[in-house]
Amino acid sequence: MTPDASQDPAPPLRDVEFARTDTLLRDDVRRLGAMVGDMLAEQASPALLERVEALRRAAIARRESGTPVDALAEGLSQVGTDEAEALVRAFAAYFGAVNLAERVHRIRRRRDYQRASDAPQPGGLEAVVRTLHDDGVSLDDLQACLARLHVEPVFTAHPTEAVRRVLLEKERTIVERLIADIDRERTPTERRADDARIGQALASAWQTSESPARKPTVADEVDHVGFYLSNVLYRVLPVFYEALGDAIERVYGTRPTLPQVLRFGTWVGGDMDGNPNVNADTMRAALGAQRSLALAQYRRDLRGLGHVLTQTLGRATIDEAVLARVDDYRRRLPDAEAVLNPRHADMPYRRLLDLIDARLAATAAEHRAGYPDAAAFIDDLALIDASLRAHRGEHAGRFALERLLWRARTFGFHLAALDLRQDSAVHDEVLGRIDGGDWAARDVATRVERLHAMLDAPPRAPAGDDGDVVASTLGVFRAVVDLRRSHGEAATGLYIISMARSAADALAVLALARIAGCVEDGNVPLDVAPLFETVDDLEAAPAVMRALFDDPRYRAHLATRGDRQTVMLGYSDSAKDGGLLASRWALQRTQVELTALAQAAGVRIAFFHGRGGSVSRGGGKTGRAIQAAPRGSVDGVLRVTEQGEVIHRKYGIRALALRNLEQTAAAVLQATLRPRPADPREDTWRDLAGELAGVSRAHYRALVHERADFPDYFRAATPIDVIERLQIGSRPSRRREGGIANLRAIPWVFAWAQNRSGLTGWYGLGTALAHGIERHGREAMAEMARDWPFFRAALDDVEMLLAKSDIDIFERYSQLAGDAHAAFFPEIAAEFRRVRDAILLLKGQDALLADDYRLQLSIRLRNPYVDPISLLQVELLRRWRAADREDDDLLRALISTVNGIAAGIQNTG
Repeated sequence: MTPDASQDPAPPLRDVEFARTDTLLRDDVRRLGAMVGDMLAEQASPALLERVEALRRAAIARRESGTPVDALAEGLSQVGTDEAEALVRAFAAYFGAVNLAERVHRIRRRRDYQRASDAPQPGGLEAVVRTLHDDGVSLDDLQACLARLHVEPVFTAHPTEAVRRVLLEKERTIVERLIADIDRERTPTERRADDARIGQALASAWQTSESPARKPTVADEVDHVGFYLSNVLYRVLPVFYEALGDAIERVYGTRPTLPQVLRFGTWVGGDMDGNPNVNADTMRAALGAQRSLALAQYRRDLRGLGHVLTQTLGRATIDEAVLARVDDYRRRLPDAEAVLNPRHADMPYRRLLDLIDARLAATAAEHRAGYPDAAAFIDDLALIDASLRAHRGEHAGRFALERLLWRARTFGFHLAALDLRQDSAVHDEVLGRIDGGDWAARDVATRVERLHAMLDAPPRAPAGDDGDVVASTLGVFRAVVDLRRSHGEAATGLYIISMARSAADALAVLALARIAGCVEDGNVPLDVAPLFETVDDLEAAPAVMRALFDDPRYRAHLATRGDRQTVMLGYSDSAKDGGLLASRWALQRTQVELTALAQAAGVRIAFFHGRGGSVSRGGGKTGRAIQAAPRGSVDGVLRVTEQGEVIHRKYGIRALALRNLEQTAAAVLQATLRPRPADPREDTWRDLAGELAGVSRAHYRALVHERADFPDYFRAATPIDVIERLQIGSRPSRRREGGIANLRAIPWVFAWAQNRSGLTGWYGLGTALAHGIERHGREAMAEMARDWPFFRAALDDVEMLLAKSDIDIFERYSQLAGDAHAAFFPEIAAEFRRVRDAILLLKGQDALLADDYRLQLSIRLRNPYVDPISLLQVELLRRWRAADREDDDLLRALISTVNGIAAGIQNTG
């Protein structure tokens, strides 16, 4: 039996000070905390619960008194392996409860705002549409912008936390029960039933391993992303368009016909870069699985529509075209009479919906009676829609049909467009095999000349077995043609070239496509997107794209693609290469230069932002990043990767997914129609930013890339050796063998987040800011931090990261490096203090996040649970390494600490 959390004299979660508007959040936190405590006492033991409470209180006392971390660490030094794993899972259960309570409270806050005021909520669609209207944007201008608006989240399989689908479903149960009582209107009986379902979800989750017994396959990753696409985004998509239409109608007084604004993409099954498990077969399997999900959702909706569109002949007028389609399908579809209920003979809409469902079933079975494409399915729905429009059906079911139409137009028979990505080095190897010699050793001009010849007269590919790199690569291009034919042209997205460094890298894709026969109507049906990843590559990007725009063969290809060019920007590798500020500045400059270059060349350029969840991988608030982008660079388009824990945070709950889509689209609208005005001080600021970026990069590289002993320190002072053994992704942690340069950015950032330093997001910035303050003065630097969105966003992101970091706990990790600790830790700790003190000085604050109460609260709620897990991880690392990393029980406990810390601090990878 669950106790009443409001009467619990010692709630298991920390009693922190909540604002008056957050009273119900406090109640939810206490309610869930009490239930977690009951579950732990029942499923583990009362002794474990007491141990958790003692450690929690010790962690709070340590933070509030500012005492050294040694005492808390000492209390954990004798914990056995089994107890350590149980403690970690218990702490994770507690801040899992905090995570859910906070997410539900975001929904509550929006409802409270809407009830308290007629004014639209800031950042939402109506607020932005009203701002645009008041700023002189006409309805015609707005509609013209909407016609070219393209917002596309792209889901990747980059893993930074492992969440099993069954655990996601249990979490959804808890969220649904919290939302049911969001305004405290449930009866006592209903609340007891809710508590029983929550308790069941908590207990069964405790009895379920967080990670599968084997490393996930690409198919598992497709299933994981499919959960969000089919269970969340599929449901909220039409609500987005309803909100957009409502916003325009309320502001402009008329409701226009809306174009498609949202699209969705995925890399799962198509990201070959460094992953030998991805090939033509995974492409087919991924799109096949997504097709099955889409068809299943449509069939469910059709069954629901059948109970709405029950109009009978004699009571409603039905278009002859609908009646004719029913007769046609009765003749054409096998066993049509078996799916038609004789009692519905006078219900033409319902009969047609049943026949459409039968045709979708045939489509799923790949029967010739199935639909040839999604357009034919949409045509059937549009036929019913036209009849309803003509015969007073606006309020007699058309609303429900319109929702299905929006879904069908967006998701088609593919659910999400599958991007393809491959390392340019693989293309070089294949071309060398086809053309003979060392392709990569040739200069760019020679390669371009030879590629032109290949484009004019494609050579024959050499024979090879299916595992051969040539056969595998050409097989991918052949699969593109097949998949476009079977799943629709929208099923395939961009072809992205990792490590693109010259025009030859883009031309290589076109040449290989022609060699493979990936041609439609004489043209290669691919949008080629170079990915510029390092700081040097970003700086060279304008020269590369100028060469492509000047290349006659490439321009001819672009003409067949509507003179549109997408360039992908790498936030992760550029930050790993040069540090955060150098990365952000290189990205900003590249967008400015490429925007101007494309305009001069008559090409419409779009930027695909390869962001991750952490600050050092481009994470942060999307709306703020859009507003900080260079003027003219947005131009109606936002394509951005969503990965790791970000997918779960943004799209795990339908109401929050809807709000995120609204805020993103609104920010793109505003940045396109009314970008921030030019500031005469920006020339000075750009010069200063370039100077600071240079100082920051030099200091960062001096530590990370130029000290020969740093890689060994990195491997000792972080749990990278555990991360490399995680069973949470199908892709290897390295592109190829080698040191830090070849380590992927995700495990690199993840490792430094785990040890609570967050070094990848701030190292070098402290030295740069101190340099700027000394040379240019505090007032000039503070003015730039306050008034320039680019610099303000960068400092805000770093401030958040610093608030989540704990340099004292990091010191315990650093001590694992032995003698290297004394060589590295003082320097790192000094840089941490420099960047913290400089940001506080420039912002005029006494404490980090002084102007962000909610984030402060969120961190304070989690720290008492994350801190002990971190210290347990240090102790377990010491033991595991002493056992030559061969103790599987210790490894299992360590993996639990990795998952727990990731869930606790969020924004990890």
